[in-house]
Amino acid sequence: MIEDWITTAEAVKLTGYHRNHIHRLIRQGGVKARKFGPVWQVSRTSLLAYARQVEKLGKKRGPKSES
Repeated sequence: MIEDWITTAEAVKLTGYHRNHIHRLIRQGGVKARKFGPVWQVSRTSLLAYARQVEKLGKKRGPKSES
């Protein structure tokens, strides 16, 4: 399978996650990433798989209560 690599800026637009969260995922190995010079690229496939997993876990936890 051919990897589809996107920049971290594109990852932010795709997921709505904050840039710092994307970089945290890269550092912690939550998504596949590689660096070309100063630019980090993220595997679109691994990022979307992570987002689906988080969404699934969020639904299991139920609705958030307001304080």
